[in-house]
Amino acid sequence: MCKNIAVCGLNCEKCDAYIATKNNDNELREKTAKKWAEMNNAPEITAETINCTGCRGTGVKFYFCSHLCPIRKCAVEKGFDHCGLCPNMENCETVKMIHGNNPDAKNNLCGLK
Repeated sequence: MCKNIAVCGLNCEKCDAYIATKNNDNELREKTAKKWAEMNNAPEITAETINCTGCRGTGVKFYFCSHLCPIRKCAVEKGFDHCGLCPNMENCETVKMIHGNNPDAKNNLCGLK
């Protein structure tokens, strides 16, 4: 479980990009690309870009996660494997929205070392 928990605490195994990659599911890639492109006004998101092996795992990552995610960038810059190791997590504005919208994400970090 631990390697499939993202830096912020989200469970990568519940992410459509991870599921599509793991199962080589091109139909799910198409569906996810359409949804995410519309949701983010990002036509550059296509089925071909829906590939991810998880935020903290080795291998390919969805472009947003690997290059644009401010939470992941912060943890990497500070040398933390995940936000749960940061002494400022409770007051962090960067991860606050994720934890506010998904309390399980914060709880997932409690079990990580």
